[in-house]
Amino acid sequence: MSQQTPEHDSGPDRDVAMNVDSTLSEESRRQREGPGGTGAFGKRTGTSDLIFFEGILPEVDGEVLSDRSIEEQLSTALDNLEAALVDRRNATFGDVMKLEIQLTDPEAADAVDHVYASRFDDVDLPPRSVVGVCSLPGGADVQLDVIAADE
Repeated sequence: MSQQTPEHDSGPDRDVAMNVDSTLSEESRRQREGPGGTGAFGKRTGTSDLIFFEGILPEVDGEVLSDRSIEEQLSTALDNLEAALVDRRNATFGDVMKLEIQLTDPEAADAVDHVYASRFDDVDLPPRSVVGVCSLPGGADVQLDVIAADE
């Protein structure tokens, strides 16, 4: 069932106003600088012992490796996660508390399981969710959202 918008709400002459709370500090506003401009992902963690990573893509030097196999894409995304963990707080895969893997092809779940298990082979596997999505930035087939703890 689709929702229809009245004629007077659409069209090129429609004025769109955006309200921005001017009392918010620059530090409290969500950062929107995602990887190479392919998405809008928050990167701020504040002073918590939790570390949040959103929109980790299989990219190298700003190029999303959308033409590679799902195994290569997930491995590259995990490489990027590993580097981000070290860069942020000298953390490791052992500090990952929750992982969400977003896939454009649910049939790739077996391949994802294999790569996932092999990369976390020396630590307890963190809980994870595998979510099917229609599309991802840069034409990627996989994307990660991660919560880690600096303990």
